[in-house]
Amino acid sequence: MAVTHTKCRSFPFFHIVRLLELKAMTNTRQSLWILIAVLLCSALFTSCIEDGFTTSSSDVLAFNTDTVAFDTVITLQGSATKQMVVYNRSPKQINISSIKVAGLTNKGRFFLNVDGIRGNEFQDVEIRGNDSIYIFIEAYLDEMEQDEPVLLEDRLEFVTNGVSQKVLLTAWGQDVVRIVGDTISRNTRFTANKPYLIYDTLFVAENATLTIDEGATLLFHDKASVRCAGRMLANGTAEGPITFRGDRLDHVVGEISFDIMSGQWGGVIFTPPTMGNVLKHVIMKGSSIGMHCSSDSSDTTQCALKLINCVLTNSSSTCLVAQTCYVQAIGTEFSDAAEEVVHFAGGKMMMSQCTFANYYLFKLPKLPIVNIFDVKYIDGSIGKIKAYFDNCLFYGLSSDINNGDLSDFDVYMRYCMFRSDGDDDKHFINCVWKGDSAQSPFLTVREDYLFDYRLRDESDAIGKGNPALCPPEARYDRYGNDRLASGAVDLGAYVWIPQSDE
Repeated sequence: MAVTHTKCRSFPFFHIVRLLELKAMTNTRQSLWILIAVLLCSALFTSCIEDGFTTSSSDVLAFNTDTVAFDTVITLQGSATKQMVVYNRSPKQINISSIKVAGLTNKGRFFLNVDGIRGNEFQDVEIRGNDSIYIFIEAYLDEMEQDEPVLLEDRLEFVTNGVSQKVLLTAWGQDVVRIVGDTISRNTRFTANKPYLIYDTLFVAENATLTIDEGATLLFHDKASVRCAGRMLANGTAEGPITFRGDRLDHVVGEISFDIMSGQWGGVIFTPPTMGNVLKHVIMKGSSIGMHCSSDSSDTTQCALKLINCVLTNSSSTCLVAQTCYVQAIGTEFSDAAEEVVHFAGGKMMMSQCTFANYYLFKLPKLPIVNIFDVKYIDGSIGKIKAYFDNCLFYGLSSDINNGDLSDFDVYMRYCMFRSDGDDDKHFINCVWKGDSAQSPFLTVREDYLFDYRLRDESDAIGKGNPALCPPEARYDRYGNDRLASGAVDLGAYVWIPQSDE
């Protein structure tokens, strides 16, 4: 049974006075019509107006979801805010007697925000008829004292008109190893047991080596970075890649992950006198400055940085900057940057089976995908660059490489594919020009936030490489696919697999 509370308004005295005044003033037909209109309006005001609350047990709440699920939440660090909608489908107002978190777990808490007030229990929350309210929810989890993520469950309980309703709350709690502005001054190993959460700058001092085990994850808080003057050895594998990323593990909206967001943290800087850094199967994404490597001398006999089957992607500036040093990249993807994807200045660069692509999401890139320059030293001398690209793929929304005459440069591109048109010469050897002119060679669909730089079926990059230019370390791509299995080598970082077989 629905009970309504009504308000009745009586005929106001000033209306009666006004009617008498009108009657005294005139007896014309016009005045009679005015008198009738005033009487009708007054009758309407004397009617009862329903603005009450329903107490029927059949008038309960509706929700836009039955579960509010948080992504992985770092313990001792508040989560992102989730929201849910509570509907009143009744035409009358409804009073929610109680909204509260059940408190089923002793390992964390869920906090609510209702009408701008934060807490975990509320009484007498009103919703107008055929209206709704938002409830905002946050999770703060205590340490789980375990390496693996732990699932926590609780309930959001509503009592309306004597009827109880529940919405499930879930969160995966993940313990981390916190590192705040630390310096590694002796040989140190990061394991895959727990993620490492880095604040400020982690510094690897000269003569110290940071070894990172396969499957390890390094999470970086806002503006955090690594600066390495010593050496870094990252031993990722196809089955256990190493991840460098920001500490936002939730979603931007819906199913869209924070993986698409650049500028979430600083980057990785290899600074003099660093030498002998080797990174295998490292996925680095979402940084501000990308990866930098430089040397304070013109000596390029020793390799400062070697990348094998890595991914450097989604930087708000540049994915890789290498200056006056020897850098080698094998089977590596460099993709998506607001400026250049790769910037080489002086030194020596050896690139084999690499993909250089730019479909950056947040603005249209204007700089070339790859910029290659000589460098001028302080004393006025010129550091000539030596750059060699074999079986590589250049493609994206901007030009492939910077314009200029390479006749005076020690730069050679053999068996590479470009989006732009051109001709072979002594610097461009057996290249594919204006490749895939009808569409992108990749599975990437920028409009759908899908950034997958494996080759699509029928791409011009399939089988156009030279097996003799594929070094032993590049035989298998980062997914473990054999480049030499078919006898014909595909260009870029990935072996083409027919989409019907994916």
